Amino acid sequence: MNKFLLRALVLASVNIAVFADAQFRTRNRMDKLEDFDEQKFSWGFYLNGNRLDYRIVLHPTYGMDGNKNLVTSKESYSFGAGLIAKWRLNDYLDLRLEPGLQFAQRQLLFDTQSNDQYAAGTRTNPAFTPFPLTDKDRTREVKSTLIDIPVLLELHGQRWYNSRPYVAAGVNYVVNLQSNSSAEDDNLQQVFRSTTHNFAWSAEMGIQFYFNKFKLTPAIRGTFFMNNEKVADNANTPPYWATAMSTLQTRAVMFVLKFE
Repeated sequence: MNKFLLRALVLASVNIAVFADAQFRTRNRMDKLEDFDEQKFSWGFYLNGNRLDYRIVLHPTYGMDGNKNLVTSKESYSFGAGLIAKWRLNDYLDLRLEPGLQFAQRQLLFDTQSNDQYAAGTRTNPAFTPFPLTDKDRTREVKSTLIDIPVLLELHGQRWYNSRPYVAAGVNYVVNLQSNSSAEDDNLQQVFRSTTHNFAWSAEMGIQFYFNKFKLTPAIRGTFFMNNEKVADNANTPPYWATAMSTLQTRAVMFVLKFE
């Protein structure tokens, strides 16, 4: 999803919230869905827009040239959707399972031609045969289709008329269906590889709005991978790509619209 669609999601939630504000200005107004949160289990779905990039820790030899970073990432915007299953624990705590499908495309830039200076090898790194990098060699478009399964513990405050604030945190199991982790080809053949199975942690905050027929929740969520997603290049591949990075980890900021 491009920036326009992400802004459209944000604008839609703001408009709905402004429209709902009429509920908060009438002293004798009736509360909506008064018994909704008393259910032991409830269900829903969500839509989200994402801003994604990578956290990169560079190899001290192949990823740096003096003070210059040789590998950088370019942020991107995407979208996703998923389902909600809520288990009420008590008046203040809920446990949520929110499996979703996320689509992402990010860009990694490799300005690593200067690694030719190590072609003869060192005590800790083998020799390699250098070659001139083309524009295609310097850029990797990393496409990802992610099955994201977060388990979140939600702490909410007292309901104030037809709204209720909350914060949540938890862990995610994330499967990358386009990881190429088992591919024999690597960056030398223009194939970027990353791990298939990943773990992350998430933190979220938002406000729940109650209407006559449903509950709407606009929220902001941050998701940060804990494991190293990098898959090393083959042994005979020059250190222009994966070897230039020590650690590669996805980080995402998500704007979420939940419907329950």
